[in-house]
Amino acid sequence: MDIVVRDVTMRFRRAGEEAASLKEAVIRRIRRRDRYETFTALDHVSFTVGEGEVAGIIGANGSGKSTLLKIIAGALRPTQGRVEADRDKIQLLTLGTGFDPELTGKENIYLSGALTGLSKEFLDEKYEAIVQFAGLEGFMEEKVRKYSSGMVSRLGFALATAADAPEILILDEVLSVGDLFFRKKSEKRIREMIHGGSTVLMVSHSMAVIRQNCTKAIWLEKGKLRMAGAPDRVCASYEGMRDGGTG
Repeated sequence: MDIVVRDVTMRFRRAGEEAASLKEAVIRRIRRRDRYETFTALDHVSFTVGEGEVAGIIGANGSGKSTLLKIIAGALRPTQGRVEADRDKIQLLTLGTGFDPELTGKENIYLSGALTGLSKEFLDEKYEAIVQFAGLEGFMEEKVRKYSSGMVSRLGFALATAADAPEILILDEVLSVGDLFFRKKSEKRIREMIHGGSTVLMVSHSMAVIRQNCTKAIWLEKGKLRMAGAPDRVCASYEGMRDGGTG
C-alpha cells in the first residue's frame, strides 16, 4: 500500500505582536486590526513510500515532521498539495493519546481502545497481555494521574501495539519510551510489526533506529525536503550538517 505525498504545503495563521494592554487589544478588535502572521510548517514537500517500504523521517525539532504525519493520517488538511493513501488502512501510533487522568489504568484501556476502533471483546481477550507487557500489574485500579510519565508511556505503547500490524503503520517517536529494558521490548515488538509486511513511516531522532530499521530516509529541514534516499547516506549528511559540516 503506497503513500504518495504530492507538493504538500501547510501554513498556519498565528497571532503576531501581542497587544500591550487590554485596552489596545479591544481597540484592535473594534478596528479589525488584529495582527496575524503566517507560519509555513511544510513547504512543497513531495515523496513516495512504496508498498512494504520502511521510511524514516528525520530532522530537527520544528522541521514539520509531526505535521506531516498528521496530514498523511488525515488529521490535518494541507493548505496545498495532496496525499494519496488509503486512510482506512492507516494506524497512527502515538503514546498516551486520549488517556483521561481521572480514570484508572483499566478504564483508560477500554476508553482509549474504543476510541481507536478496538472492540470490547478484543480488549477483554488482550487485557492481561497488555498489562503484563506494560509491567503495570497491581496498578490498573489506580488513576492515571498518579502514574509517572514512564508508566503512562508504557501503558500507551502496550495498548497501541496490541493489535495485528496494519497495512500502513505510522510511528511518531515511539521507540524512545521507558527505561532501557522496556525500550528493548518495545523495539522488538515494533520490529515484528515493521517486518510483518506493513508499509511504515516513522519519525525518530535516533539515527541508529533509522539505520537499523528503515529502507529509506527522508530529511526535513525547516519544512523543506532536504534529502531522501538510502538511510546511511541521508543520516550521514544530516549528522554532518548537525556537526557543523556542509552535509
